[in-house]
Amino acid sequence: MATPYTQVLPLPRHQHFPKPNPISNTVINDRYFENHPLVLLIDKCQSIKQLKQIHAYMLRIGLFSDPFSASKLIEASSLSHFSSLDYAHKVFDEIPQPNLFSWNALIRAYSSSQDPIQSILMFVNMICEGREFPSKFTYPFVFKASAKMKALRFGRGLHGMVVKGRDVGLDIFVLNSLIHFYADCGCLDEAYLVFENMQTRDVVSWNTMILGFAEGGYADEALKMFHRMGEENVRPNGVTMMAVLSACGKKLDLEFGRWVHAFIKRNGIRESLILDNAILDMYMKCGSIEDAERLFHKMGEKDIVSWTTMLVGYARAGNFNAARSILNTMPSQDIAAWNALISAYEQSGKPKEALSVFNELQLIKKAEPDEVTLVCALSACAQLGAIDLGGWIHVYIKKQGIKLNCHLTTALIDMYSKCGDVEKALEMFDSVNIRDVFVWSAMVAGLAMHGRGKEAISLFLKMQEHKVKPNSVTLINVLCACSHSGLVEEGREIFNQMENIYGIVPGVKHYACLVDILGRAGELEEAEELINNMPVTPGPSVWGALLGACKLHGNLELAEQACNRLVELEPENHGAYVLLSNIYAKSGKWDEVSLLRKRMRECGLKKEPGCSSIEVHSIVHEFLVGDNSHPQSQKIYAKLDEIAARLKHVGYVSNKSQILQLVEEEDMQEQALNLHSEKLAMAFGLISVAPSQPIRVVKNLRVCADCHAVAKLLSKLYNREIILRDRYRFHHFKEGNCSCKDYW
Repeated sequence: MATPYTQVLPLPRHQHFPKPNPISNTVINDRYFENHPLVLLIDKCQSIKQLKQIHAYMLRIGLFSDPFSASKLIEASSLSHFSSLDYAHKVFDEIPQPNLFSWNALIRAYSSSQDPIQSILMFVNMICEGREFPSKFTYPFVFKASAKMKALRFGRGLHGMVVKGRDVGLDIFVLNSLIHFYADCGCLDEAYLVFENMQTRDVVSWNTMILGFAEGGYADEALKMFHRMGEENVRPNGVTMMAVLSACGKKLDLEFGRWVHAFIKRNGIRESLILDNAILDMYMKCGSIEDAERLFHKMGEKDIVSWTTMLVGYARAGNFNAARSILNTMPSQDIAAWNALISAYEQSGKPKEALSVFNELQLIKKAEPDEVTLVCALSACAQLGAIDLGGWIHVYIKKQGIKLNCHLTTALIDMYSKCGDVEKALEMFDSVNIRDVFVWSAMVAGLAMHGRGKEAISLFLKMQEHKVKPNSVTLINVLCACSHSGLVEEGREIFNQMENIYGIVPGVKHYACLVDILGRAGELEEAEELINNMPVTPGPSVWGALLGACKLHGNLELAEQACNRLVELEPENHGAYVLLSNIYAKSGKWDEVSLLRKRMRECGLKKEPGCSSIEVHSIVHEFLVGDNSHPQSQKIYAKLDEIAARLKHVGYVSNKSQILQLVEEEDMQEQALNLHSEKLAMAFGLISVAPSQPIRVVKNLRVCADCHAVAKLLSKLYNREIILRDRYRFHHFKEGNCSCKDYW
């Protein structure tokens, strides 16, 4: 027996149908065909095959020439659960004179599709043909397509047409869609202006405006709108509450979020799974795991969103055991849940754990990673400097025929850059035709961190030639490029052009970059003056940049001022104390070092331990200072002894200014330097990495001057290419030369 989706519909015999007019080829009596049995049968179709049968009968008897009958066919083929837009468009193209209903059906269908530009093109074609004029049922879906395309200029043109359209310009459905368009494009002022000028508003108007503010990052304004809504006696619904809960989550306002939860119960707002998930998400974002757990256990119905929200919430709170438990107990583990755990590990600075879950997903669960999985895995590889695994993911993308979009392209460029292969990153950049601002920015950042400042500036200028407008992050990246390459004048010029040429008001991070540029160049007075005249309050990054410059140039007085300001803003910033401690140690002021460390102990602060990692045969090996836990520890220390002997033979003398403890014995000073984590990683690299391959080491802190000098000599003594990445930049060593400037 045939299934309902393939069975043949019981069509009436065609000889019972009215015959077409042989002269005009149009069907006699249009009103009759509105209720024609064949037309009524369209609504009963359950598959595209059945619809095609009716289409064939309509063509046979001439019914397809009737505009209304043809429009019903368009509606079914484009908007039903079995819709086929390709087929619908082909049917549409065969209609001699499509009516407005047919145009609207396709415009609506395309606005919700993966190709919303077609909705806009359909609208433009309809206007150009001039036979039909858009109605209140046309504009909302064209605005929807414009919002998805972020086609602000086109949408503003539509707005003008609506205003001229008299009755259309007063339609609440059209105006609500216009508010949504502006809000979605980030033009909240214009959205609010449309809202304020509406003669009548419904709950959708309020919901759209509240959600626009919440998603646009204006949580306070969203909550004000909600309060005003109550003052004007507009009863909120479930959608309103979801928008308000979103604002609470972004504002981290747990108290008001609890009030909203109670308000929902008190006012009898219909509960739903979507609303419960919104409350759950709010509690997790506000850090109240107890409230979230209480609600989760009370929920009668849960979906993948409910489980994933709990998983992400636990992971963000650092409770990865609970997150993993949620994943294991989920009724169905779809790829979104795995992505949530991988992403949580990666964003929490646990890249090894992220890649472990990624491997489990493939090897044990045999699941196919999607775009989000791959982006998260590539980001984890970038953190670790795991170029072998990152390269494998790139090959996987090619073999699986996964289309490279801007997200994946950006992740690949970032991975190759942070793993030390900037040439491969450039190759990746040059291989793609579609580059958005994030792709360009990633490549500028890659060149910057490798000390190729002039190339970064050149790419920045080329980006503008390609009509891609830089964003705030792009400017930070190009200013960092100037900083790492000592391009002071270029940095000043770009910073001064930000507002006038690029339309970007400098933020705290931009000022921090300029302070860093000036500070590295020794212009400490100008840097201090810049900070004192900042129109915004200097943040930790600004004072940190000044403190780093003071260490570089040995300005103890200014360093103490910068450190005090930094600690005022971030009392638990151990880095500030460490930097000042370094300056004291470099000056031989060991009493001050001791006092500073005593202060750190009293505050419960500990210096972040140095950790270096190196990838060998797709396995990442980590080393701490003085580490002897590695399986090949004996060989590593034997190699270190060999290195020390060869360095001594060529007359190398350790830079003991890097020893931050009061160590009086000469041999103990040497030992303290030799146990740095990057030296252990380099020794392991000399043992394990093939001579033809570069030794790539990643350190979580800044590489000290002694380790930098040792790496430089090792590249010559062992004829090896060594690439060191620290917290701030890359250091490339080859044949005793270094591509970077020595900033210590």
